Amino acid sequence: MENQEQYVVVRKLTRVSDGAVGMTLNYKLHSWKGPALKYPKESGKKPEYYIYGIQYSKEQWLEFKNGGEGLPFFKQAGTKMR
Repeated sequence: MENQEQYVVVRKLTRVSDGAVGMTLNYKLHSWKGPALKYPKESGKKPEYYIYGIQYSKEQWLEFKNGGEGLPFFKQAGTKMR
């Protein structure tokens, strides 16, 4: 079997039609730092939160982020590396 390399593709995209800015990970909306999809203030739309392409409410997203669920082991709270 051939050795296949895997790449992580992170991109920040801006939609020209309405000025929305999105963060993607491997072509899926994703962000642990904040909303993955932000709209300009004048649009009146609320930011949208995604983890690995799945949309969550802000409360759900905060719960995932604070609980460390879905994070790599080295980013989870209480994990000690030796």
